[in-house]
Amino acid sequence: MATLLVTGGTGTLGRPLIDRLLDDGHDVRSLSRRPHTGFGRLRPESYAVDLRDGTGLREAVAGVDAIVHCASTPSGGDAEAAGRLIEAARAAAVPHLLYISIVGVDRVPIGYYRTKLAVERLIEGSGLGWTVLRTTQFHQLVLKVIKAGARSPVVPVPTGLRVQPVEVREVADRLAVLAAGEPAGQVPDLGGPEVLTARELVRATLEAGGRRRLLLPVRLPGAGAAALRRGGNLTPEHAEGRLTYAAFLAERAGRDAEE
Repeated sequence: MATLLVTGGTGTLGRPLIDRLLDDGHDVRSLSRRPHTGFGRLRPESYAVDLRDGTGLREAVAGVDAIVHCASTPSGGDAEAAGRLIEAARAAAVPHLLYISIVGVDRVPIGYYRTKLAVERLIEGSGLGWTVLRTTQFHQLVLKVIKAGARSPVVPVPTGLRVQPVEVREVADRLAVLAAGEPAGQVPDLGGPEVLTARELVRATLEAGGRRRLLLPVRLPGAGAAALRRGGNLTPEHAEGRLTYAAFLAERAGRDAEE
């Protein structure tokens, strides 16, 4: 078994990934700005490290067989954080750095995607053994965006926008396999099982929550929106996910009912 470090270990992807790695018998370290809480019988070693300044990073990476870099924020600083992580990994002679990215970062000209692509380039040129996996949007992100819009009685729905949501646990499973293997470079994308329009996603979410809202079609401006309408965020040839968005919503409803 390997010693593996997961950055962003308390995040949406980090938690199920760490659970999977622990179940597989690996020695797991979790790196995040806050210590881990809420895990079950198996717990990772927790390293409270802020990649924005790197304090404590040297200790976290020492002796690991691979780093899975999941930490990310749309608010900025990802490239600088990745630079610090790469520098520490080189100093510790870490043999494998695995990065989770987004389908379309090289096709959709929006700021966060540009940053993710820049981090990919940093990792590729790092001199380390590396793997990059791009996935489509997680179910949780789609739900979060729609719920935010549904606070209003009128919900704007971008016309021409399609999304291919994927289950985060399935992404964690793919990353766990990659982390235990050899560096593989750019690996095939992972997309959800179906491509849905924004309107279909909004309607499904509202129906699952028992809400009624007026849907207002809007055409988003700009080059980024145009790229999304062309399907730059989609990977239908890699629709390997299994859990549909409807099934994800049903799962959540079931858990809420039990609580």
